[in-house]
Amino acid sequence: MGIGSVSETRDKLLSDKEIASLDLTNVRDLRTLLFAHQMRPNKSFGQNFLINRGILEQIVAAAELQKDEQVLEVGAGTGVLTRELALHAEKVVAVELERDMLALLRRTTGHLPNVELVAQNMLFLNPDHSFEGKPYKLVANLPYYLTAAAFRHFLQDVTHKPRRLVVMVQLEVAQRAVAEPGDLSLLGVSIQFFGKPRIITRVPAQAFYPAPKVDSAVLQVDVYDEVPLAPEEQKRFFKLVQAGFSEKRKQIHNALARGLHLKNEEVRGWLAAAQIDPMRRAETLSIDEWLQLWRVTEAGSPTVGTDMLS
Repeated sequence: MGIGSVSETRDKLLSDKEIASLDLTNVRDLRTLLFAHQMRPNKSFGQNFLINRGILEQIVAAAELQKDEQVLEVGAGTGVLTRELALHAEKVVAVELERDMLALLRRTTGHLPNVELVAQNMLFLNPDHSFEGKPYKLVANLPYYLTAAAFRHFLQDVTHKPRRLVVMVQLEVAQRAVAEPGDLSLLGVSIQFFGKPRIITRVPAQAFYPAPKVDSAVLQVDVYDEVPLAPEEQKRFFKLVQAGFSEKRKQIHNALARGLHLKNEEVRGWLAAAQIDPMRRAETLSIDEWLQLWRVTEAGSPTVGTDMLS
C-alpha cells in the first residue's frame, strides 16, 4: 500500500512520545514510523528520505542559523530536517502538500512549538504570509522534479527573497549551478544572476531511503541584496538569455536569431555593438557579457519579450 491511507489501528502502536524519540536518519526507525502509518515512499512525489545524520548536520551547519532567525523548509516530508532546524532557529515554516505525509509531519513535529506547518504547493507560496517581511533562509531537500521551478519561484517570482538557500539537489544540477563561462547553462545564469552558489558536499545515493538512481549535492546560494536589473527588466533579460540557450551547439548569432524570430543581420549588429564574437556559443558568455548584450538590445530594439527561464 502506498501513501494514501492511514490506519488508526497501527497508528496507536506509536505514541506521540515514542515518535518524538525516533531518529529519522536511522532507517530502522524510519521504517517503523512508515509501517505504523501504512505508508511507503511515493516515487511520483519524489520521496527519497535522508538517512545520513552527517549530511543532515552539514545542511544545518551550512545554513549558519542564529537563534533569532526564521527558516522556510519546502517539501518537509517526514520532518527529519524540520526537527533539526527547529533546534537552531526561532521559527521554522515547514511546507508540505501531500495530504498523508502532512498528517505524518504533524506527528513527528507536534512536540516542537516553533514549527509552523503549511499545506500548500511550494510554487504558489508567498513568504510574506509567513514571515511578514522579516528576513528568512530557505533550507530544503528539494524534490528533483521541482528543482528548476523552485529556483525560479524563490529567486525571481517572489518579491521577498530568502537571504540564503541551502538545498539538496541532484549532483548534476549543483554542478550546473556553479559552472563558469565555458560550461554555463540557462540554469547557471539564472542562479548566478541572483546569488553566489557553492557546493557544500556531494551526497551519495545511499544516503537516502530508498536510494535514488543518481548522486546528490548540498548547494548553498547566498542571495545578493541587489541585482543589476529591476523586475520588469529581468523578464526581458531572461527572454534574451533563454533564446541564446534555445539551440545547443549553435553559434550565438544563429541561436538568438531563431529564438527571437529575428533576422540574422540584426542579431549580428547587436553582438558587434556588445563586442561579442558571433561565432561563440551561449555557454561561453559571462553574465556581464549577457548584460552588455541586453543593454544593446534595449537601446536598439523593443523586440525582446517578457517571459523567463524554464
